[in-house]
Amino acid sequence: MFGRVRKSGARVLDVLRAEAKADGEVRSHNLFEAAAAYVSACAEDDQEQIDEAAGWVSPEALSFGVNELACRAVIALARERDESPRAVARALLGLPAA
Repeated sequence: MFGRVRKSGARVLDVLRAEAKADGEVRSHNLFEAAAAYVSACAEDDQEQIDEAAGWVSPEALSFGVNELACRAVIALARERDESPRAVARALLGLPAA
């Protein structure tokens, strides 16, 4: 019984989402999209894109997203280099090995 109600509700939501997108309504960005756009714009020194991405979410959410992106990037590089995340982070920042 509840499964049918859930499926019906999901179909209604799908239709409403499709109608909203069809009406030209702009989709909101999530914090990870904002962080990715912000960091890549910073790397490319694109101030216009930096300002745009910074406006997609709150400053707190953007900070959290940038932090999460940094953590994931350091972990990925550490795995590639077969080094510790700490060593990779220090090397990226130009700090001496600890």
